Amino acid sequence: MSRFSGAVITECMSSRPVRLVCCIAITGLIGSGGAAQDQQQARFTILDRPTLTFMGDVGLIDMPSADSMADADVTATAMYANNILRTVIQFQVTPRISGIFRYAVLNDFLPDSGTLYDRSFDIRYRFLDETRHRPAFAIGLRDFGGTGVYGSEYIVATKGVGDRMRVSAGIGWGRLGSYGGFSNPLGILADGFKSRATSGNNAGELDFGEWFRGDAAFFGGVEWRATDRFTFKFEYSSDAYERESDPMGFTHKSPFNAAVSYRFDNGIDLSAAYLYGSEIGVMLNYTFNPKTPRIPDGIDDGGPSVVPRDVAAARSWGLDLSDDGASPASRASMQARLAQQLEAEGVILKSFRIEGSRVIVHIRNDRYDAPTQAIGRTARALTSVLPRQVETFVIVPIVASMPVSAITIQRSDLEELAFDLDGSWKSYARAEIAEGSPYRLRREDYVPGAYPDMRARFGGYLVPSFFDPDSPIRIEVGAELAAAYTPRPGIVFSGALRQPIAGNLDDATRTSNSVLPHVRTDIVEYEKESELEVSYLTGEYFFRPGDNLYGRVSVGMLERMYGGISAEVLWKPVEGPLALGGEFNYVRQRDYDVLFDFRDYEVATGHLSAYYDFSNGFLGQVDAGRYLAGDWGATFSLDREFANGVKIGGFFTLTDVSFDDFGEGSFDKGFRFIVPLSWLTGEPSQRGFGQTIRPVLRDGGARLSVRNRLYEITRRLHDPELKERWGRFWR
Repeated sequence: MSRFSGAVITECMSSRPVRLVCCIAITGLIGSGGAAQDQQQARFTILDRPTLTFMGDVGLIDMPSADSMADADVTATAMYANNILRTVIQFQVTPRISGIFRYAVLNDFLPDSGTLYDRSFDIRYRFLDETRHRPAFAIGLRDFGGTGVYGSEYIVATKGVGDRMRVSAGIGWGRLGSYGGFSNPLGILADGFKSRATSGNNAGELDFGEWFRGDAAFFGGVEWRATDRFTFKFEYSSDAYERESDPMGFTHKSPFNAAVSYRFDNGIDLSAAYLYGSEIGVMLNYTFNPKTPRIPDGIDDGGPSVVPRDVAAARSWGLDLSDDGASPASRASMQARLAQQLEAEGVILKSFRIEGSRVIVHIRNDRYDAPTQAIGRTARALTSVLPRQVETFVIVPIVASMPVSAITIQRSDLEELAFDLDGSWKSYARAEIAEGSPYRLRREDYVPGAYPDMRARFGGYLVPSFFDPDSPIRIEVGAELAAAYTPRPGIVFSGALRQPIAGNLDDATRTSNSVLPHVRTDIVEYEKESELEVSYLTGEYFFRPGDNLYGRVSVGMLERMYGGISAEVLWKPVEGPLALGGEFNYVRQRDYDVLFDFRDYEVATGHLSAYYDFSNGFLGQVDAGRYLAGDWGATFSLDREFANGVKIGGFFTLTDVSFDDFGEGSFDKGFRFIVPLSWLTGEPSQRGFGQTIRPVLRDGGARLSVRNRLYEITRRLHDPELKERWGRFWR
């Protein structure tokens, strides 16, 4: 840092707080002249991973910065200070956009020393990158859809100074304009910017008309990376903590905060801070990236190798190959050897047919979360059992006995690319992925024992409940027996029994105050009265009405709370990003014991759905129609799915139910994630852990949770999903 820059900082320390912020901003700009790094170097060499605030977003101590985490980073944060506990999950949705969910426990906040369990969402956008001569800029909203306890907006700039220092300065509104505030400069645009209504009256509403309104205030600070592990931070905060002062006896003595952070090697940061001139706070962060497995993947065996034709021909000596390998004896022998080999790989051979130089096989993948891994192992196994004249392999993956797609691979390509360093990409480029409906299962091609088919599974289950309005976490563990019987292609009878063993889901005391039909808010009654329960018990029919079309009809106990009939049709081309679907349900509410009785409430629901693959793993979905409470509206969803199967997304639903009638939360919203077991263990598995987290569960915007919706069970076997995971073809 230059001598002039240091002098400026010294002068700032002796000035008033507002002047301090201005000096910090000036220092960030003039100090850049001596920095040789460009924007990427400044952000990821100086601070390879930005530090977080005690609010759980990227920044200083309480104040945000314009830095961003690495693309797709997920950070879990827990902090405690002055009888306040905050747990935060931050997701870097794109390199510029981050989203945050915060769950705060504020003891003695409510009248009569009651505890407030506050849920809130943040969003921030970095709209300018840092360069040699310019800071990065970001704009953000805190608590834009919650109770408003932390409701605020800000614009902030951040710049690297030298090799180890980051300087931030910004302006805030709402809570971030509560200390040292002044008349809103945006008031020159319109008088409406000059005033702001009291926050927190309409929990869950998006108060667009209050954003960037009312008094504004400056904030800023410095973070210095003393070593690769220690980072020191100092800030001037524009948060007066007015909401906490009276009910909690909170003492705010100073706008200056100081903190130190220590970074471990495993993604953990530990921080301590001196806050507001009166309090000590501690914070723990854990950061990981879903793109990177927890342990190295691919630790399973490599599967079958490509067998050259000369070797394959030698193995076929003694077989009757006079009819191109299609005589009954030859066919039966090859079929049996292939079925045995694939079963060892977790792939079930359902049909086998040779047509001259072409073979057509239908397979069911029972092991691999990446379908391309099952397809690749099937292709390599075929090289070891087929006579040399068979050149073309048509592999047809099936789901619920429906042919979803047809992958055509030339045997000569497998032989050529088996040891090619760029074999994955070249094999995808040469493969043909086509519509699967022309390759329907034929009875004469069934392998022995293909149908009827019986599968059963016994094991444990875990049901967590995170961040409900009365408790941070609840949990239930138990035993589950699930079975499925397929007497013929397309017809499936399945069910599951659950027996709780331990947990506290039934400890909830909150009763429903909904003015709508209690389609979901009576969940506490289900937890209290159910013991051994029938989770679902259904008969399903899956079919292909035509090219690019899929159909499903389900009858029975469709989910834990509803039974009836559900019918769905989906249009989804193999190679197109767009899919369209429609669903109709007529259901009745199940009794609280979750066995075979029903309650009086029944309803007809249905939705028209549009799905779009935006590439780079982003999947958008819109569902419009009628919900369980009889309300009409639409659900908007956006998910990001990574090549390893990790999926993170969010959603919100708006219906004709007013915010007042909806109740707490104003409208349905939340986020969800799915973590495959293979990502955690490195071993192939189709099982995983998923959870949907809502700030509060209400009756408005509630949709039937029917199993096996067509888009989710088919899209993984279409392009571009196969392309995204084709790297596993050779594993």
